[in-house]
Amino acid sequence: MIASAAKNIRHLSLNELENFFILMGEKKFRARQVWEWIWQKKAQSFADMTNLSKDLRQKLGEHFSLPALTIHTSQHSADGTIKTGFVTHEGHLCEGVLIPTDTRNTACVSSQIGCSLSCKFCATGYIDRKRNLDYDEIYDEVVLLNEQAEKAYGKKLSNIVFMGMGEPLLNYKNVLKAIERITAEDGLAMSPRRITVSTAGVAKMIKQLGDDEVRFKLALSLHAANDAKRNEIMPINESNNLKALIEALNYFHKKTKNEITLEYILFKDFNDSLKDADDLIKVYRQVPADLVNIIEYNPIDLATFEKPSEEKTNAFMAYLEKNKVNARLRRSRGKDIDAACGQLANKQQQPLSS
Repeated sequence: MIASAAKNIRHLSLNELENFFILMGEKKFRARQVWEWIWQKKAQSFADMTNLSKDLRQKLGEHFSLPALTIHTSQHSADGTIKTGFVTHEGHLCEGVLIPTDTRNTACVSSQIGCSLSCKFCATGYIDRKRNLDYDEIYDEVVLLNEQAEKAYGKKLSNIVFMGMGEPLLNYKNVLKAIERITAEDGLAMSPRRITVSTAGVAKMIKQLGDDEVRFKLALSLHAANDAKRNEIMPINESNNLKALIEALNYFHKKTKNEITLEYILFKDFNDSLKDADDLIKVYRQVPADLVNIIEYNPIDLATFEKPSEEKTNAFMAYLEKNKVNARLRRSRGKDIDAACGQLANKQQQPLSS
């Protein structure tokens, strides 16, 4: 489908929409009706706006576009996880994951089509970044995953994590605007405390989150707790080293008092020794982190990393516990459909257009 040259109606503020209707000689309240359709009733087209006249819907179509994200494919894991491929109006693909448990339904959403950071263990890191997702497209991901949650499990989403494809802090404005709409009373009205943004570590933008006094949680994808090893697997560390990140996280917490989590994937014979655990403890003690998530590694075709043995993993966890680190071992979900942490790569899908 070819993108329309008309302005995306969801990129207008309510005030701008009201001004449009006034200039058209229409009643101002029509703007509020359209606003409800595009943000709360989730209209896919102007034709869906049934409380507007046919003539008015036609005028809207002449002036604006409404390029909604749509579902391309969905895959269901044996453990209940659902991975969905979304397609944009011009044919690009991104992925999102619905992760159900007994107590919550979590949406893992993407912020970019591809990624520019090239982390060695992450499938998305081997895909070129095509573009950032617009805030309304991120919003659509959440809406569609919420519909899946209600249909499959009878419950709405309880949590959102920005841990899908892309680096959220390199799409800063769209991610914050998406969260604004997700948490707005005239949006999805979700509490920001139930949203976590995960970053590979962009120190400048972590500080910006503090300056903007955001209300959501922050997770740092650490994965190695010394600069030499982190440089090896995460090239971003060369320009955003641990000292800079520790300073930025402390600044963020001082400004917001929001919860911070450290994410640490265990790789066999790379970062799984007790010496590595000591390095992690040193970082943990310099950061106001509430939790360290120790994550099982999920293999991908393009990398040679392996998952440590259960014995090695248990020894690592026991050492952290002995040293008073609040750590949790996070078992992976959706591995059988490549939906687990680090596996999102549009593996079985190709863009509909270049």
